[in-house]
Amino acid sequence: MRLGRIGFWYRLAIVILKPLMLLLTKRTWSGFENVPRQGGVILAANHISYVDPIALADSIAFSTARMPRYLAKASLFRGNGIVGRTMRGAGQIPVHRNTADASAALKDAVDALHQGELIAIYPEGTVTRDPGKWPMAARTGVARLALLSGVPVVPVAQWGAQEIHDSYRAKGIHLLPRHAIIVQAGPPVDLEPFRGKELTSEVLHEATDRIMAAIREMLEGIRGESAPAEVFVPVGLKETA
Repeated sequence: MRLGRIGFWYRLAIVILKPLMLLLTKRTWSGFENVPRQGGVILAANHISYVDPIALADSIAFSTARMPRYLAKASLFRGNGIVGRTMRGAGQIPVHRNTADASAALKDAVDALHQGELIAIYPEGTVTRDPGKWPMAARTGVARLALLSGVPVVPVAQWGAQEIHDSYRAKGIHLLPRHAIIVQAGPPVDLEPFRGKELTSEVLHEATDRIMAAIREMLEGIRGESAPAEVFVPVGLKETA
């Protein structure tokens, strides 16, 4: 499948990482017919390892011919160093976290979605700290972004990358034997009951919970087991974009 114009930095990443993914992983992708081939869309995924963005981007790009854009704090985009140049060159999206207005913090992301971009987001904000690697309590930025932009949210469940690098337990990267990587996209989450409403804390939490429930249900199918009845809440979870 041919990718469109993706720029130097994304192309360089593909040239380096794609052969490694083919060599070191056994990949299973499914459900990507649920991702629109054009127009703004949010893909919301569970976060199990610092290396899973590679598997997620790989599955999105080569299942949909669309390149995902990730959100990152605005300070990383400044200056002419390698980090700033890479973030800008790869078309990643700045989040202005020092903004008093949470909606204004996501202005660039909303603009990108209105311009037809595909944004991949981890609602949990960081790698899950749940002992069983289940999705933990999420921040409400994903709901805010979806309701501000009006675009669909496609839930994505992924599993297997934690065997390559477990961010909170085993040290180092374990490349062999080849690890099975599963990435599954589901139907867009029904957020119609929340659209047009004032973005109160209650509305944002309910919409976020609906998104995370869809991710958790797919992950149960992938893992063949039930998630804990109580969702793990990390210490210090704050209401941020």
